[in-house]
Amino acid sequence: MTSPTGKPEPGDMVILVDLPPGFLDDLPTEDQAAISAVVGKPIRLNEYDDLGRAELEFTEADGTIHFVYVGPEFITAAG
Repeated sequence: MTSPTGKPEPGDMVILVDLPPGFLDDLPTEDQAAISAVVGKPIRLNEYDDLGRAELEFTEADGTIHFVYVGPEFITAAG
């Protein structure tokens, strides 16, 4: 459920619309591929951290769980 301000709330499904510049640069190739594959697809918003970043969580087909932290400007409510 989206808050009255239009900001997605923890537990909501959101769309990762883009990645911050350089976000993938220092990550292993397999993590780069997994994160790139979820851009534009619904993933779970777990919470906002102390810096206001959105903590997103997704699981790959092989069971690998990923947590991604991005500014709220990089997500939008799904659906």
